[in-house]
Amino acid sequence: MYPILLRQDLTTNIHLFKVAAPAVAKKAQTGHFVVVRIDEKGERIPLTIADWDEEEGSVTIIFMQVGTSTARLATLGTGDTLANFVGPLGLPSHIEKFGTVVCVGGGVGVAPIFPVARALKHAGNKVITIMGARHQELLFWEDRLRSVSDHLIVTTDDGSYGRKGVVTVPLKELLEGDKKINRVTAIGPGVMMKFCAKTTLPFGVKTIVSLNSIMVDGTGMCGACRVGIGGVTKFACIDGPEFDGHKVDWNLLATRERMYIEEEKLSFDQWLAKHPVSA
Repeated sequence: MYPILLRQDLTTNIHLFKVAAPAVAKKAQTGHFVVVRIDEKGERIPLTIADWDEEEGSVTIIFMQVGTSTARLATLGTGDTLANFVGPLGLPSHIEKFGTVVCVGGGVGVAPIFPVARALKHAGNKVITIMGARHQELLFWEDRLRSVSDHLIVTTDDGSYGRKGVVTVPLKELLEGDKKINRVTAIGPGVMMKFCAKTTLPFGVKTIVSLNSIMVDGTGMCGACRVGIGGVTKFACIDGPEFDGHKVDWNLLATRERMYIEEEKLSFDQWLAKHPVSA
């Protein structure tokens, strides 16, 4: 069992768990993910590691409450335990001194973009970070991202905080600017990453995206996370989760993300009927 050392509610539906997992913390690297199960009957939930502390033996995960399993996960708090906390899994991020890099985090994608920005900064890069959300209430970790960025741009779709608009607008402005952008990493909803990649393509700037969202098993056995990368079938869990955004078959990815939408809705509706307060 893995004790939850700390629970924080970052927004109404976005929650942070710091979990005691010394073996995972010892091996964790930027870009790795873990698979969480609440109990022996629980669904496998792949979550990118948001932070870790090898000395404390803790790993921090952040998740958004969107369906049955994450709603169940959100009922836990400090002092509760998780049945499984498997990791670190996947391939670590490719970190080196590229020059000037842009890190784009959308929604809950702010959590996994933080360690990427931090690692790139430690490697000697100039880090420009763009973080965005639909509205101000969904923003979190602005202070953390600011601490590892040379420049931070905040956007909200409705203009309730920071710049009004989507993250691709300042991204394009940076690409068109006087300073050369050497690399872009974008993590967030599939549609956001898709349009970040489309924005950078004409400028020839390599763009890395994370395809964590379509994983299930997390070890390459179930095949649910098959994705087309440059015309070749890859598995997001063992070949990724990070890939070249210019090579991703975004239409196939969108189809996979919606494969079980009806079953997910039915399951969540049943959960809401039984747990109206906690959900």
